[in-house]
Amino acid sequence: MTTTSLLQAAPWREHVFSGGWREASAAADVVEPATGETLVRVGLASPGDVAGAAQAAAAAQQSWAAMAPRERAAVFHRAAALFQQHFDELALYVTRETGGILPKGQHEVREAVAFCQIAAAMPLQAQGQVLPATPGRLSLARRVPHGVIGVISPFNFPLVLTLRVVAPALAAGNAVIVKPDPRTPVSGGFLIARIFELAGLPAGVLHVLPGGAEVGEALVTDPQVAMISFTGSVGVGRHIGQLAGQHLKKVSLELGGSNSLIVLDDADLDIAASNIAWGAWLHQGQICMASNRVLVHAAIAPAIAERLVAKARQLPVGNGATGQVAIGPLIDARQRDRVHAAVMASVQAGARLLAGGQYEQLFYQPTVLAGVRPGMPTFDHETFGPVVNLVSFQTDEEAVALANLGQGGLAAGVISASVGRALALGRQLRAGMVHINDQTVNDDAVNPFGGPGIAGNGSSHGGPGDWEQFSTWQWLTVKDAATPFPF
Repeated sequence: MTTTSLLQAAPWREHVFSGGWREASAAADVVEPATGETLVRVGLASPGDVAGAAQAAAAAQQSWAAMAPRERAAVFHRAAALFQQHFDELALYVTRETGGILPKGQHEVREAVAFCQIAAAMPLQAQGQVLPATPGRLSLARRVPHGVIGVISPFNFPLVLTLRVVAPALAAGNAVIVKPDPRTPVSGGFLIARIFELAGLPAGVLHVLPGGAEVGEALVTDPQVAMISFTGSVGVGRHIGQLAGQHLKKVSLELGGSNSLIVLDDADLDIAASNIAWGAWLHQGQICMASNRVLVHAAIAPAIAERLVAKARQLPVGNGATGQVAIGPLIDARQRDRVHAAVMASVQAGARLLAGGQYEQLFYQPTVLAGVRPGMPTFDHETFGPVVNLVSFQTDEEAVALANLGQGGLAAGVISASVGRALALGRQLRAGMVHINDQTVNDDAVNPFGGPGIAGNGSSHGGPGDWEQFSTWQWLTVKDAATPFPF
């Protein structure tokens, strides 16, 4: 059986999605990082488009929230089926737009299916509690939607990082406006809009408006938008948090910070090196959970470094959509130059460059730095590139202290032959997610996802966190009849 192409019509060509596919006032090319070729020319939104979308979303949200739970659930079931039906086509497109390897694109679509399936269950779940009350009075605490939620999503895993908010936010009864990164607007927004349009989501409930910082700022400040969910850099996250606070809005931030992977002296060397390589180099290190700081016991540091250098020299670098490639391109020249500047500044500060540190076009070679220490850029800040930063330590206490330097981390990992020792160390790490005998890049559609400090603002969503994040408590009481008071 042949499957009709979802991408061939490309209704987003010079259009945005707001009350249907609407011709945009501006447009921009979406460039494939691996080839430099234009994939499609999409519409861009203006700040004025946000105001209209927010008003339409607020109007549509009420009837969406009032829809029968099984009817709302059916929309997500149909969306999941559509993602699955077009799996191969979508996975290849996500790979090309993001500069990933094909298994990464496949992972994003696979998770999209899971997000929709999980969201389908939410309208049929209990959404409140019966509270103690005096006789003749019913007292309820119930979860109600915020109204309109704004989503500002990034370029690295655009389908996953957008849909993990959009699906549960819609399932909780909200309307949603997405501002995807303009470098990945199809994977990060338009694909989702098209899938939900075909799945029968009522018009006006979901809007997709790519654009620059001015569009994001309009979304944060619009009075019709009750909550903002942002995934991206620390600097932009601080600005969005400040703006949202001024406008008294709930805000969920998933930012950066440095993630630490600790390798103790009793670890298997080959397995540890494999974990480090995966955690630091997967998707060119452009992952918020990437193993930024690799803390290795001094007794095994030279052996680990030797194994990583060998891997760095053997991993194939190239266009991930064309075949057996492990490392693809960085998203654009600005990101490449940022990574290279951090690597060179750390070398100038005393780090030893053991492998990599070079690039051709947007392809940055897998890099190994040894002798990294606090005060160097690649230790203090998230590199967001394919760089292993090796930091030596002598004791478990020193490892904990080094891992906890900074203002928060999203994920951490500890590798050791002794689970008890690793767990005792892991309990001391300031991170939103801690993995024993695993590297830091771990996620599942059902786990709470978030971190402290600059990793976010302490908020988590996913799994048990979705109702808490995308709805709020309302206290409702009912009496059989009104009664007099003594005034």
